[in-house]
Amino acid sequence: MSGIFERIAAIGVVPVIAIDRVQDALPLADALLEGGLPLAEITFRTEAAAQAIAALTAQRPELLVGAGTLLDAGAVAQAVSCGAAFGLAPGFDPTVLDAASRQQLPFAPGVMTPSDLSLAAARGLRVAKFFPAGIVGGPAALTGISAPFSHLGMQFIPTGGVSQATLADWLRLPQVLAVGGTWIARSEDIRAGHFGEITRLARAARQQVAQIRENA
Repeated sequence: MSGIFERIAAIGVVPVIAIDRVQDALPLADALLEGGLPLAEITFRTEAAAQAIAALTAQRPELLVGAGTLLDAGAVAQAVSCGAAFGLAPGFDPTVLDAASRQQLPFAPGVMTPSDLSLAAARGLRVAKFFPAGIVGGPAALTGISAPFSHLGMQFIPTGGVSQATLADWLRLPQVLAVGGTWIARSEDIRAGHFGEITRLARAARQQVAQIRENA
C-alpha cells in the first residue's frame, strides 16, 4: 500500500465532491480543514474539476486532494497534470489502470464482484474502491465477496450509499481502509455557500471515526 493510501487510512473518511465552480474550491478546502478533515476526492463529473484540483493543490497544500471518476487515460493524464495525489474509478478498466501506472498515480479501481477482485489481485493491487457499496448489499456483501482474497491483504474504500448513519458498520470491518461519501460536502451546500455546515459535518465525521476506532 502506498504512502498516500496510508494517509487516507489514517483519516478514515474521504469526502466525495462534485464541484461546479472553481471559485468555490478554496472556501470548500478551508471548510474541510477547519473541520479537521484534510482530504478530498474531486470527481471528474464536472467541467470545473481539473481547475479546482489545480487550485487546491497549489494554494492549500495541506489538503490531500485526489481525482475521482477517472474513466479513461485522458482523465488520468489530466488529473496528474493538475496535481492530484491519487485517483479512483467506479469500475475496473485495464486501460485506466495502465495509464495510472505509467503516470505513477496511486490508484484504486472500482470493484463489485469476485471477478473484479480477481482481476485487481492479478494486477498486484491491494486497494480497491467497493462501489456501489450500499446498493450491492452493504457490509455483509463486502465481507462475503472479499473473503476468498483475505490472505492477500486486500483493503477497500466503500463508496456509494455510505452515510453518517452507516459509517460505523463499514469501519468496523478490518478490510475497510476508509469510506467515501458525499454527505460531508454536498453539491447543493457548496453552491449555496453553506461552508459552515460542511465544517460541521467534517468535524462530526472525524469525531465518529475516532470513536469507532477507539472502541474497536
